[in-house]
Amino acid sequence: MAASKLVGKLVSHVIVDLDGTLLNTDSVANQILKSFLAKLGKKWDSKSAHRIVGRTPLEAAAAVVEDYQLPYSKEEFLSMITPLLADQWCNIRPLPGANRLIKHLRSNGVSMALASNSPKSNIEAKISCNDGWKESFSAIVGRDEVEKGKPSPDIFLEAARRMNTEPSRCLVIEDSIAGVTAGKAAGMEVIAVPSIPKQVDKFSSASEVVNSLLDLQLEKWGLPPFEDWIEGTLPIEPWYIGGPVIKGFGRGSKVLGIPTANLSAESFSDILSEHTSGVYFGWAALSTKGVYKMVMSIGWNPYFDNTEKTIEPWLLHEFPEDFYGEELRLAIVGYIRPEANFPSLESLIARIHEDGRIAEKALDLPLYAAYRDSPYLTNPLPESNS
Repeated sequence: MAASKLVGKLVSHVIVDLDGTLLNTDSVANQILKSFLAKLGKKWDSKSAHRIVGRTPLEAAAAVVEDYQLPYSKEEFLSMITPLLADQWCNIRPLPGANRLIKHLRSNGVSMALASNSPKSNIEAKISCNDGWKESFSAIVGRDEVEKGKPSPDIFLEAARRMNTEPSRCLVIEDSIAGVTAGKAAGMEVIAVPSIPKQVDKFSSASEVVNSLLDLQLEKWGLPPFEDWIEGTLPIEPWYIGGPVIKGFGRGSKVLGIPTANLSAESFSDILSEHTSGVYFGWAALSTKGVYKMVMSIGWNPYFDNTEKTIEPWLLHEFPEDFYGEELRLAIVGYIRPEANFPSLESLIARIHEDGRIAEKALDLPLYAAYRDSPYLTNPLPESNS
């Protein structure tokens, strides 16, 4: 990546939140709440999830009881839902970039603390499911160890105290408004990584707002930079997805002049929730045509303001006709950039073509080219896609 200029005070210590920042807790919590409410004849609305993000467990329970008019007290509801959540703690996946961040800071000798609105016992149970996490933190602070939880600064101030450093030397990484408020109140620099989509404007008090942990540029704060970007791309742990090509919004060829091979967002909503929005690239296989280079977007496409998270691959090849209904398999191997809005359609089209050129060139590198022969792309599609 291009060299970054300092944007804030130099820091020496990092404090990170857990749920929604390092772990994709929201996805598991949403599934559990959806199931629980269904038994009461109620339907969970994921769009109201912002009401519980960053809250203490009791505050989150109170919000759900109020929103859905449940016949329980907040304490009763919390006692019922907590065991269901605990059973799934080891099924909560790290968010993209979480392992990379922890390994990078640890290998460079940067002191880290974990500060969460969850009880400390819950924090330790969750991170025990991820190798190397617990020993990477020099301090772990839970809500039950301070007088007030976020948005009060108590948790972050205690984390700084345990690391034997001044609050002004700390950089906080948070996903919630409550966490950002707490970090700023503690006198710390704060990077917001919003976990709720299309809410960036609400994080104006943060020192910086980034799309995901993949987009962190730590050198802006005087910390060691990541050195794993290759020719404008970031290698990621490959993931695979496949299904029939469907008709999309009709704007790929008609509006953009870029024909995309869309997959059903509804069919892959759980998988898409595990991956941050942005522009990715990799290899695409069509069952009757072969394997091609591919660049794709995941997200809400701010220029068109999508109402649902979509996946829109662009196969870097000219096809003489449409191939709706044909099985498409994707091997996603790298990341290019966060999704962004553009001032004009022309600038959006220009950026998409630039993404295509970056992907085209990068996929010739041995690191990425090796995945062209992935069994998932070359073998018959299994009965159940994943």
